Amino acid sequence: MPANTDPQPPSGTPRVLTPGRGRQALALLGFLALSLAAWALASIPIILNSNGWFAGSVKAPWMPPGWMFRSMWMMLYAGVAVAAWLVWRKGALHGGTLAGYVVQLVLNAGWPLTFFGLFPVFGTAALWGALAVISGLALSLVFLILRFGPVSAPAGLLVLPYFSWVVFSSSLNFYSALHN
Repeated sequence: MPANTDPQPPSGTPRVLTPGRGRQALALLGFLALSLAAWALASIPIILNSNGWFAGSVKAPWMPPGWMFRSMWMMLYAGVAVAAWLVWRKGALHGGTLAGYVVQLVLNAGWPLTFFGLFPVFGTAALWGALAVISGLALSLVFLILRFGPVSAPAGLLVLPYFSWVVFSSSLNFYSALHN
């Protein structure tokens, strides 16, 4: 009897087909565009309020300059887009994993709206609300790290800097809530 040299998976194991190069490139562009849209949406309340109430607010002594925030968030959004694309390429961006990805995008876009946009209306309560939003964002990133990592180690690693920056940003939010 000849040996079976066919690289078929054992019966019962689902076979994941890798999308073609063109589809992969379009998907990567789509993930990057989605992240760019979330970043642009998140930027609106920041732009509208950074020279207003926020300019005169009490800030944490470890607060970095504004240009650093813009640069970091752009890189982090790109990183999470690439991470999601890597998981998508393996056929694993569905169900709870896809929901976790969408939740982190919504929470990330929602944090500036809560922190910057709602402060003029609700005052310090908005800063505490923003802390709740950014804490939810941190939890959603832990979820993504745990979901992305086993599928693609580079994808899980790409989310780690994002998580670290969110924890750092949470400390700034907490300081603002205490002192404003």
